Parts: sequence; structure tokens; C-alpha cells
Amino acid sequence: MEPIERWDYAGESLDETGLPAAPWPIVREWVDQARARNREQGDVPEPDAIAVATVDADARPSLRVVLMRYLEPAGPGFFTNLESRKAVELQSNPHIAATLTWQSMFRAIRFEGTARQLDRDTVERYFGSRPWASRVGAWASAQSRPLASRAELEQRVAELEQRWPDTGREDDVPLPDGWGGFVVDCERVELWAGRRSRLHDRLVYRRTGDGDLSTDGVWAIERLQP
Repeated sequence: MEPIERWDYAGESLDETGLPAAPWPIVREWVDQARARNREQGDVPEPDAIAVATVDADARPSLRVVLMRYLEPAGPGFFTNLESRKAVELQSNPHIAATLTWQSMFRAIRFEGTARQLDRDTVERYFGSRPWASRVGAWASAQSRPLASRAELEQRVAELEQRWPDTGREDDVPLPDGWGGFVVDCERVELWAGRRSRLHDRLVYRRTGDGDLSTDGVWAIERLQP
């Protein structure tokens, strides 16, 4: 067997006595800290990269990494082609799990719950904020469908660039009908902090009533063994 490289995790401690009553403040704080660290030190590439797990009609799981482009007290979310594999699976079975992982900070946040589609106005505002080339790309890609060649995709992009040239306006490329977004209505939020000797801190917020990530009084906090 080849030698295995090992690292000890030197994350900051996570103490339940210092946690807010609802998860939103610390979720927001950790995301902001990851973004700031990447700007300052550059060792947290794509701090908004979030792994999203869904299941198909036969309960077979599927996992992929997307960008978290929505984060509100309602929950974390992302935007996608509504005919992509993840979107089709979520429309059939809304149960979802998602994880933000910042390895250099020895931190992760796990979200579990159900997905619901974001309203059209929210989707349109986000779509208009994307770079022009990304908006063209959303039209060019029939996401998750087979593609004969890279050349076929590039030809489609070239045709659409001619159809909708870059004018510098956020509405120069229209929102595709089959493009939308999902937010996770969280039932469970786990904070993970990597500690030495694999004795990690794991603290879980578990929903006990109605409300969102910012609602006090509806979240129970418990510590899990590492």
C-alpha cells in the first residue's frame, strides 16, 4: 500500500453556548468570512461552490457542485436550466441536501430540507446580473442532454451572439422560459469545524416549528459526536 498523506485539522472551536438561537446569523457570518478570506488570501477558491444532492425516481442519488447565487433567510439557493437532471429530479422529489465546504478554513455547512422554485421576478433579476456571455450560454446549453461535439455547442453560441449582441444592457439577452432557480427550505443545518485528532465540532440546528433561518424559537441545537 502506498503511503497515505495525512493532515491534522486546526480549525477554530465551535461552542454551542455562543451560537445564535437561529442559524441565519452564523451561516451569513461564515459565508462572508469565506468570501473575505478568498479576496485577501486567495486560498478559498469559489467560496460559493455548493454540492447539491438529489435523488431520481428510483431513489438513486446524484451529486454535483453548483454556485450558490442566492442566500437569504429563506435558505441557500441556485439557478439552473429547469430541464437539467437536478431540476427534473427536484420537481419530482423535492428532498435535497447541500454542503458548503471551505477546506482551508476547516469549515463546512450542511443543509437538508426540501427545494422549491424561486419566483420569476427573482430569477429575472439574477439572470440580468449575469455577464452577457453567461446569459448567451444559458440559451445555448440544453443542460444535461447529450451533445455530439464541442463544435456543435460553439456553433450554437456563435449564432446566439449574432442574434443578441452585447449592448451592455442587462436585458439584451432575454430570460429563457426554461430557466429558473431553487431555494432550500431547511429542516436541518449542521455546522462542522475540523479539529485536531479528528475530534471535530459538529453542531446541528434542527427545525421544531414554522419559520426560516432567521426565526428564533423554532430551532433546537444539539452537538453530534465527531
